[in-house]
Amino acid sequence: MAAARHRIEVATLAGGSEPDPPRVAWRKQMRQRVLDAAGDLTCEAGWDQVSLSAVAARAEVSRPSVYKEFGNRAGLGRALVVRETQQFLAGVADALYPGVPDSHACLRAAILYVLQEADNQPLIRAVITAARKGSDSLLPYLTARADPIFDAGQTLVQGWLATRYPQQHTESVRMATDVIVRMTISHLILPADEPHLTAQRLAAAALKLLQ
Repeated sequence: MAAARHRIEVATLAGGSEPDPPRVAWRKQMRQRVLDAAGDLTCEAGWDQVSLSAVAARAEVSRPSVYKEFGNRAGLGRALVVRETQQFLAGVADALYPGVPDSHACLRAAILYVLQEADNQPLIRAVITAARKGSDSLLPYLTARADPIFDAGQTLVQGWLATRYPQQHTESVRMATDVIVRMTISHLILPADEPHLTAQRLAAAALKLLQ
């Protein structure tokens, strides 16, 4: 499967690389500490209340180091959104590509992951819902893309459906993709039932479009 193959390629490349020089290793560790601190503060008080001084203090690094790495507050916000988006979508991909033939089970698992992860991770929920709140939010002024998780999620799901249903026309796959992503986000924002029941129903309804 595509996701597994990608992970193998990454692991292979990583395994053959030399250890980072101390300066590079420190910078990577510092960057992760700063992003962790920014994420924690955002969950605690909202992005509007996050300052670079507070982030630097929480991460136990100097403020000039934060400025040097991220440029400014907007740069830090963009980096935070990108990291959370990548990690979140990696989890969705793992659910879609488990190496089993049951398309309904895979899609159900992916939808359930989205619903549960957004409940467990306040920052993920903020990123997903920010573009459609129309009020105080992290996303609209931090990234040029209107909705990075929605856009990337559409691409991920459409690629998965095209692999699972190669006989279907592109437009049918695109329509099913739109239903899956939009309905999942709709239920995330306004839950109608328990997550596992919602995932079951959405997966069944969406895949009927391709049968």
